[in-house]
Amino acid sequence: MSRISDAVRYEGGISRRLFLAYSAALASLPQLAERAQAAEKNVTFSSDPFASGIASGDPDSTSVVLWTRLIQDPFDAYGGMSTEPIPVQWEVAHDEQFSRIAASGVATATPQLGHSVHAVAQGLEPDRWYFYRFRAGDAQSPVGRCRTLPHADSLPEKLRFASTSCQHFEQGLYTAYEQMQKDDLDLVFHLGDYIYEGPGRDNLVRKHFGKEIVSLGDYRIRFAQYRTDPLLRQMHAACPWFVTWDDHEFDNNYAGEISEQLNEDPVAFLQRRANSYQAYYENMPLRPRSLPKGPDMRLYRKGSFGRLAEFLILDTRQYRTDQPNNDKRSPINDAALNPQATLLGRTQRQWLQSSLLTSQATWNVLAQQVMMGTVGVGREGDTPLYSMDQWPGYSHERIQLANFLAERRIPNPVVLTGDIHSNWANELRVDDRNPETPLVATEFVATSLSSGGNGRARPDYVDLLQATHPFVKLHNNERGYIRCTVTPQSWTSDYVAVEDVLAPGGNIVTRASFVVEAGRPQLNKA
Repeated sequence: MSRISDAVRYEGGISRRLFLAYSAALASLPQLAERAQAAEKNVTFSSDPFASGIASGDPDSTSVVLWTRLIQDPFDAYGGMSTEPIPVQWEVAHDEQFSRIAASGVATATPQLGHSVHAVAQGLEPDRWYFYRFRAGDAQSPVGRCRTLPHADSLPEKLRFASTSCQHFEQGLYTAYEQMQKDDLDLVFHLGDYIYEGPGRDNLVRKHFGKEIVSLGDYRIRFAQYRTDPLLRQMHAACPWFVTWDDHEFDNNYAGEISEQLNEDPVAFLQRRANSYQAYYENMPLRPRSLPKGPDMRLYRKGSFGRLAEFLILDTRQYRTDQPNNDKRSPINDAALNPQATLLGRTQRQWLQSSLLTSQATWNVLAQQVMMGTVGVGREGDTPLYSMDQWPGYSHERIQLANFLAERRIPNPVVLTGDIHSNWANELRVDDRNPETPLVATEFVATSLSSGGNGRARPDYVDLLQATHPFVKLHNNERGYIRCTVTPQSWTSDYVAVEDVLAPGGNIVTRASFVVEAGRPQLNKA
């Protein structure tokens, strides 16, 4: 039974009448930053307005987004700021002393957008590192490093990046970011659950401020609290990030405009989604084109590291249909094989397939949220059960996508995944349940950075898991991230684990490494 059976359906959501009735009130949001006139420049602050740090993101070969959010009180819905727009100067330089300026400008931090800044530094040289900083009134930000991507026609020798997700503030420290910064990476991919929406709980490593977040102010405060972590701020300042959300940036296990909870008021749910999406935009290094319109925000996009790697950043939450079988572990039955069920939605799926067909890259990477490997998570008698929130719950679309990769001979597909709070290295077939179907891709699932607290390097059940799922080449449930090194010849993934995230200084080890040779999707231990 659907969790929203009393509403008129359309693809990805509830009735258009309800949708438009609410979103019309927010239709002008994308123009706010462009129209706002900044106040006088002689602004003074009672405390450091750059306490939430700085970040860069979504680079291409000639430009990069520079982000900051002016804030004086992280536990105030308005950041402790006035209602005036504030001019923010930004600079990009070839050197850390800013003696050779490459680009500069003035952005307007408006109260309507939480005094956030999303400045696009343009006219930069391809494949170059730069330094950047902001000034507002009498305050200057820390200095960050950013970079552009290589020219579309070039073939770089190497790319190094990290893939991570799921950083529950209460359940573990961000020790992994300390090692990630030492790795001297080109990029970071954060695959969702950047924040968690739940209320503060006692007797954990840290405590969320307040109740479960619902209002725009609630979401702003939660982001600001997460950004009080110095290791997170430092990693944002170290290199550009590509980000996408999963569910906890809004509400656990939501599906499009359908709540996990029964009898949720659909208009109130859309209002909350609009709040969460706006706060996400305000606090992430995203281009202005991603600015939401009410409860709608286009987040899927691409990034091309020359002809070495094409990154297709997906959104498997906003457009999905309801999880089948009431979102309970189930066999892959008719509901899970329903051709109308979708994680991607028709428009995003068409964009994805078109992008793959036109890609000139050696490696074609799907950076997304939920595990694509068809792994049983229990049994009912002799029948394996699967998570309906992950790709097995949308098996028809998953098989169709894998068939597309095989039939169109897409070069070297690699899937990057988060969500599941455990590490996996999977070889993906058209249908993982049938070993006779073609092997088409590899999947690297990054465990949580902190969510779930300490895990185990080798769970007791891993031998049985791999015996019944021979395509699974690695599984553990420690905390950490994946460090990837990509060349025209090979892809290496190092599984970096933090042995203790409950206390500072947890030991960090590389638990396993796998290599994929270009043209051969098999996983090989390094």
